[in-house]
Amino acid sequence: MVERVALYPGTFDPITNGHLDVIGRAARLVDRLVVGVAMNAGKGPLFPLEERAELVRAEMEPIARRSGCRIEVRPFTGLLVHFARELGAQMIVRGLRAVTDFDYEFQMAGMNARLAPDIEAVYLMASERNHFISSRFVKEIAQLGGDISSFVPPLTLERTLARVRRPAAG
Repeated sequence: MVERVALYPGTFDPITNGHLDVIGRAARLVDRLVVGVAMNAGKGPLFPLEERAELVRAEMEPIARRSGCRIEVRPFTGLLVHFARELGAQMIVRGLRAVTDFDYEFQMAGMNARLAPDIEAVYLMASERNHFISSRFVKEIAQLGGDISSFVPPLTLERTLARVRRPAAG
């Protein structure tokens, strides 16, 4: 029997409860789930790549235990489908929150299908309690002094608040 391997890619800057929801649900569908933490310097990340990967790793053990899935966290750069092939992934998992996500993901799925027709795109709708959460909004709320405790796990909350409260260099 072939091992079912999926890749769930993202910037995870920072990881949110919405991400964790999708990871938990994806883990029930496969034997091995790789959470790929993308470099994506163009987004101007709050956290460096390795720290984002560390924060994601900190949350995976309970999900793996509940689901019985092997979950790995791996930083990556480069083309998503190349990384998926390197992992032996048969599918790329993405979360959808709103129509705007669908529009972007529809275009991405078409491009990836042309580049790697053997890798399926699988979409999981965000749960009702998480459909509005985005890393971008979490960072903005934190930077403006708002309460983000219901949007992120505790370690991420602590690190995000420490990062946004640092005095500016200069």
